[in-house]
Amino acid sequence: MSRNSGIISNNLREEIAKELGVYEQVKKDGGSWANVSSKDCGNIVTKAIEIANRSVEK
Repeated sequence: MSRNSGIISNNLREEIAKELGVYEQVKKDGGSWANVSSKDCGNIVTKAIEIANRSVEK
């Protein structure tokens, strides 16, 4: 387990991955995120930051 595994919830990560079309790869790999590209992971983080910023602005 990575040291930052608690930064983003699994539910939010999965929701964003579904929105970006990445979650199918995770499902195909039995729930493993190992084969998700670093670019896609970066896009997930970017989207999570956007969501966080929107919630702070409200």
